[in-house]
Amino acid sequence: MEQQKLPNATLILVFGILSIVTCCCYGVLGLIFGIIAVVMANKATALYNVNPEMYTDYGNVKTGKILAYIGIALSAIYLLMSVWAISTFGLDALQDQELMQEKIEEMLGE
Repeated sequence: MEQQKLPNATLILVFGILSIVTCCCYGVLGLIFGIIAVVMANKATALYNVNPEMYTDYGNVKTGKILAYIGIALSAIYLLMSVWAISTFGLDALQDQELMQEKIEEMLGE
């Protein structure tokens, strides 16, 4: 029987890479790409496990899944840092450098 590529194997790899690249977009885009990649990778893995001799490109699926997990972790950290900064300093202070400097000095007790 002729081998065929796993469905969405390349797309899973691309989404895994995008989850890392976009983790600095307040963490939201990275989370979205990462979660989509993990869900698609789980479906592809289940399909591969049923009949491994029939499919190729399983390496792309595994690599994409690992990259997606890394992207999800980085995005979650960045999202939590963003929420902390907004809740601590306020959105106005993050947009105004002088106000931010005053808030930091106030926080440090200077």
